[in-house]
Amino acid sequence: MAHHVSDTQPADAASAKTVSAGTLRVEPTLPKRSGRKRFGIVGGGNGWYVRDLQRAAAADEEVVAVPYTRLLAEAASSRCAERSAGIGLAEYDCLLLRAVPAGTLQQIVFRLDVLGQAARSGVAMVNSPRTMEIAVDKYLATARLAAAGLPVPETVVCQRADEALAAYERLGGDVVVKPLFGSEGQGMHRVTSTATAATLFGELVENGDVLYLQRFIPHAGRDFRVLTIGDDALVMARTNRHDWRTNISLGGSAEAVTLDAETIDLARRAAAVTGATLAGVDLLPDGDGAMYVLEVNAAPGWRALAGTLNVDVSRRVLDHLRQVAASREKTNAASIC
Repeated sequence: MAHHVSDTQPADAASAKTVSAGTLRVEPTLPKRSGRKRFGIVGGGNGWYVRDLQRAAAADEEVVAVPYTRLLAEAASSRCAERSAGIGLAEYDCLLLRAVPAGTLQQIVFRLDVLGQAARSGVAMVNSPRTMEIAVDKYLATARLAAAGLPVPETVVCQRADEALAAYERLGGDVVVKPLFGSEGQGMHRVTSTATAATLFGELVENGDVLYLQRFIPHAGRDFRVLTIGDDALVMARTNRHDWRTNISLGGSAEAVTLDAETIDLARRAAAVTGATLAGVDLLPDGDGAMYVLEVNAAPGWRALAGTLNVDVSRRVLDHLRQVAASREKTNAASIC
């Protein structure tokens, strides 16, 4: 399916209804009141997504920013405890994991380890730390998609400039070079000359980067973003008359479209490969109509999509968090019995 209109909410109106910044909290009030649901948004702070989820929450629910940079863990004989900003992660009915902020290798690994330990202890999360690790790594995500038999552009990943140059020629002399970690089209290059390829590959290797090359798929300047939310799917088409990249952040424009059931199923299967129950799946049709999976984002944005479709996406995301929380509560209860 494409989208419903029963819960319309323009993005601008959603922002306008957000409570004033002075009432927003990073840390919830303690102790948690009986019967009050608490959802934690693990990310970089009180950004638009936190505020819009707070707007969409029910009166008996609390949506709280959970800073990655405040994650703390304790371990002693027979027990472990994980907190952020002084609040135990087990105090949340469900955590929504947003993109992990930049940091050192130690910081990033630690943050995901803390969340992974909390998940193993029974804390409900969307998405799991392991899913985040798979989706954020373009090589690993592409390899999983290809192994599952899903259509992806022909890809070569290597560490040497000479091997990348050979791959460039083998891929037809027209490739897209992407950073292994990154989103919104940042750091991507389309390369169509051997001289440019040699220079770029040399610079990337000198910088310590892994070289990720994909064969360029000729297309009509249009792709599709499918946001999967549990069993739901919302779709928009993206075009950019001024850039081969269609990302909205790079000047692309969006419109509501309806995709056939087979294409929606392709997006669902791509999300499932990474384990994501909330995902932004980018699909690209080539000139002959064949559809390719370009990316699965396990911490997707939905601000542009909400405005394009006139749908209250944050409300649907919260519905999904409630479902995941209820399912985990049943699982935890069964394990105790």
